[in-house]
Amino acid sequence: MERWSAGDSNTPSLQHSNTPLSNMAAQEEYKVQLEVFEGPLDLLLYLIKKDELDIHDIPIVRITTQYMEYMDLMRMLDLNIAGEFIVMAATLMMIKSRMLLPPEERAAMEEEEEEDPRWDLVRQLVEYKKFKDAAMHLEGLEERQADVFGRGSEGATLGPAGDVALHDVSIFDLISAFNDVLKKVKTEELKEIFAERYTVAEKIDMISEMIKSKDRIPFSNLFVNVGSRHEIVCTFLAVLELIRLKQIVAQQDKAFGEILIVKTAV
Repeated sequence: MERWSAGDSNTPSLQHSNTPLSNMAAQEEYKVQLEVFEGPLDLLLYLIKKDELDIHDIPIVRITTQYMEYMDLMRMLDLNIAGEFIVMAATLMMIKSRMLLPPEERAAMEEEEEEDPRWDLVRQLVEYKKFKDAAMHLEGLEERQADVFGRGSEGATLGPAGDVALHDVSIFDLISAFNDVLKKVKTEELKEIFAERYTVAEKIDMISEMIKSKDRIPFSNLFVNVGSRHEIVCTFLAVLELIRLKQIVAQQDKAFGEILIVKTAV
């Protein structure tokens, strides 16, 4: 299970900067402070899994394009991108440029180096995936052990079983869903220039009201009747802030399934 929460300063993170949102009106007074535990290798593994690609034969042009798109979205959200993401972007661009060389030049270069320019990245990804899979396995064992009680465990009770097993989503699932919503709005229509301006604080209040009456709502429902890119960004930042404050969690019942916004237990 990929998990996103706040706290560990030793983990690569994205933190909200003090610069204004790109192509947005004046920055709201409400500041969103974000920490994301996933790094660039997590993003690449996410993209590979999402498109069901072969990790040993990465279509580097396609992956680089998608990776840069996510970088652009992070910048749009005014996130201070950690240095590891910048380094990986440069690495992908270098590999892409070498893969796009004319066949004769590429053959000569590979003959000198004796390996595909992607192999170093593939090795990093395969090794990192092994550690992630092992961590997920141990986490699963720990969760199952929590529901095991030895003999003589008086008063031991199990919580109510949910109708669907939900798993926390990663920041990249959320950004992907955000991108899907964003693509449905035409770029800078005239009506958007004169549209009503919103703040993150207002959207936090709106989402808090929505989850008062329901324990969970589809992520897409938060953007019904949203009329501008500015409003979409404010709504999404409000979701991230409420997650950071542990007032809601974002979950899925299966990988890349519909994201549900779930109210946390008080």
